Amino acid sequence: MTRMILIGPPGAGKGTQAKHIAERLNIPHISTGEIFRRNITEGTELGVRAKSYIDKGEYVPDSVTNPMVEARLAAPDTENGFLLDGYPRTVAQARVLHEALASMGSELDLVLEIDADLDEVVKRMLHRAELEHRPDDTEDVIRHRLEVYTELTEPMATYYEEHDLLRRVDGNGTIEEVTARIDQILDEL
Repeated sequence: MTRMILIGPPGAGKGTQAKHIAERLNIPHISTGEIFRRNITEGTELGVRAKSYIDKGEYVPDSVTNPMVEARLAAPDTENGFLLDGYPRTVAQARVLHEALASMGSELDLVLEIDADLDEVVKRMLHRAELEHRPDDTEDVIRHRLEVYTELTEPMATYYEEHDLLRRVDGNGTIEEVTARIDQILDEL
C-alpha cells in the first residue's frame, strides 16, 4: 500500500511518470483536474461551485477543493493507496490533507518531487506548445508559470521535508532515465 503525492514544475514530466507509478503500484492516479471534471459532470454541489470559478478563470478556493479531494480519497479504489497529482499546492492544503488522512486512519508514505532544470523545462513546454498549437504559451508566460509554481511549492516541499516524507528525483534526461530513478526510490519503500 502506497499513499503518495507527486510534485514538480509544469513540463517536468509528471504526467508521464504518474502513469508509470500508478501502473507499477496498481494505485489510482488522482489529479485535481480529474476530480473537478467528475464533480462538474455529475452536477454535484461542489462541482457547480467549482464550475462558477473555473468559468470566470479564477482559482477554485480551498473551501471547494479540499472537500472534493477528501471525498475522492474516501472512494473504495484508494484502499490500496493512491497517487495525488496537483494537490496539495500549499502548506494549508497539505495540513488539511494530513488531517483528512488521519481521520481515515491513514497517512502519506511519500512525497516525490521531480526536479528539472528550468531552462530545459521551458524548452520542453515551448516544444509542446508548438505541437499542440498553443500560441499563448510563450516563453514569458511559461517562465511566469514556473515562478508562480516555485513560490507556491517551495514552502510545501519544505513542510514535507520537515516531516521526512519528501524525496527528490532528478527529472533531467530521457523518460527512461527518470523512470529508473523513480523506480529506485519506490523499491526502497
